[in-house]
Amino acid sequence: GVFAIVGSLSLALIHDATIDRIRANERATILRTLHILIPPERHDNDLFSDVIRVRDPLLQVDNEPVEIYRARRQGQPVAAILTAVAPEGYNGNIYLLVAVNYDGTLAGVGVTRHLETPGLGDGIDRRKSDWIHIFDGKSLNDPVPEQWGVRKDGGAFDQLTGATISPRAVVKAVYNALVYYKEHRDDIFAQPAEPATDE
Repeated sequence: GVFAIVGSLSLALIHDATIDRIRANERATILRTLHILIPPERHDNDLFSDVIRVRDPLLQVDNEPVEIYRARRQGQPVAAILTAVAPEGYNGNIYLLVAVNYDGTLAGVGVTRHLETPGLGDGIDRRKSDWIHIFDGKSLNDPVPEQWGVRKDGGAFDQLTGATISPRAVVKAVYNALVYYKEHRDDIFAQPAEPATDE
């Protein structure tokens, strides 16, 4: 009896500490990626304080809200960094930050979490290859919408050697984020902020 209670309490404490550490690591990864995509010299606001949450099938795979971080300089919109989920990764969901300049061009894309195969699909991660930079400067007009796919599917974007599924999922998610941004740009920057939480 006593051992079971002590054991259960110990497991609960370890679980809570582990969850807190995971959340802190995820937040650090997001912050690092935000600053890579939109360097601090481009904005003068706190990205973690200037955030909204939205629910839209273009950005997510379930009904959980996703964050949109807003970069501003002297109160004027600079860029929005949309959290997007690519559900068709080879090994599950791929979580992205898609940075869109105010004019609708891509400032960059970063992968914050994935379970893609090491040495193959994990090339979507900027720590593993430069592939993710193929989106820099692109927009819904460059390439045209019909070309937003990997070359194997007749699109404009290279896939990774030996891996098509992961890049295909990322290209689709980035395109969807651009569509969402185009349809909601004014609202993205007009909504009141909902500072990010650690939950």
